[in-house]
Amino acid sequence: MTRTEAFEKAWRLVAKEKDYSLVDEIYHPDYKAVGSITGIEVNLAADKEAYLALVEHLIVTPAKTVYEGKDFLRIERYSKYREADIFMSGTTSITYKDGKIITQESIGEELDYDPSEGQDWSWEDYE
Repeated sequence: MTRTEAFEKAWRLVAKEKDYSLVDEIYHPDYKAVGSITGIEVNLAADKEAYLALVEHLIVTPAKTVYEGKDFLRIERYSKYREADIFMSGTTSITYKDGKIITQESIGEELDYDPSEGQDWSWEDYE
């Protein structure tokens, strides 16, 4: 399984079953990140809470690898708010230590179009 697939599988399990077992396997115990909205440093427990609160409002496409190196991974995915036609493109940059995620930074950009238009997938595929 690729790092992107492991990341995707772990967080989809959280979204569907609130099961963090795979997240706990792929994250380093010393993990820290800076919240993209607040600018405040957070640990994995805080990231878990934030993700669970947010994901109930979003439909998220599977992650695609943009770049992968020995200790770095950048992925990209799209999301749509369930309650409105608001679309986002998100990029997450991940660094690794001892084979586990030690930091990550996510940046989102609102899109003025529906990224599913003209594609071979629809938002319903990922609900």
